[in-house]
Amino acid sequence: MSLSSIAGRRSRLNKNQKLSIAGIAAVAAASLSLSLVPANAESKSGAEAEATVSAAPVVFASTVGTPQAKALQASFIEKHSTAEKLVKAADLARAKKAAAKTKAGAGETKARSEAVAERSTGAAASRSEARTPVYANNLDGWIRQALDIMKSRGIPGSYDGLHRNILRESSGNPSAVNGWDINAKNGTPSRGLLQVIQPTFNAYHVSGTSWNIHDPIANITAAANYAADRYGSIDNVNSAY
Repeated sequence: MSLSSIAGRRSRLNKNQKLSIAGIAAVAAASLSLSLVPANAESKSGAEAEATVSAAPVVFASTVGTPQAKALQASFIEKHSTAEKLVKAADLARAKKAAAKTKAGAGETKARSEAVAERSTGAAASRSEARTPVYANNLDGWIRQALDIMKSRGIPGSYDGLHRNILRESSGNPSAVNGWDINAKNGTPSRGLLQVIQPTFNAYHVSGTSWNIHDPIANITAAANYAADRYGSIDNVNSAY
């Protein structure tokens, strides 16, 4: 083969190689362009799709820093902030609900405690009323009431001792007045159930009872107090004292 033939072939081979390289580059560029085409590009006409393909790399490359990108970022931040506010609002609502529930529970507990206390007070009052004896307004009732007072004051005496001396002294008449004995002659007649003179009644009066010498309870307790001081007990008195 001549040198001119070899040179021509080499020249043609180089040209073919160049064409092949150019074709490969074109295919690669087309592939890259197609990969950037939006999904709806298939529904567009050929010219529109071709325009989209040629424009896609440019749009993609110029997106960062554009007003659209900044608007998108601002929208994202706003949505994120709104989400945080919603979460905080939900947390606050739950906290308020829990606080209200706790307060309501405390109110119920207080109400129950007050009800229990009220029932206890009422029960105590009822027991106190039940323990408070009711005395008959007669000699038996007077003696029993006087004995309870005497017991609370530490004054000795028995039902029998009081009853016996009362019958002897006044026959059970709280208004009885002795107008004939020595005391009457001295201007201080004996009075009441146990025939006590006024100075003795005043000296041995038991606190909490009436200051009326003819009051049955006041008369009995004062006389029993005097008898306890002078004789040890009203039970030891069997005659005028």
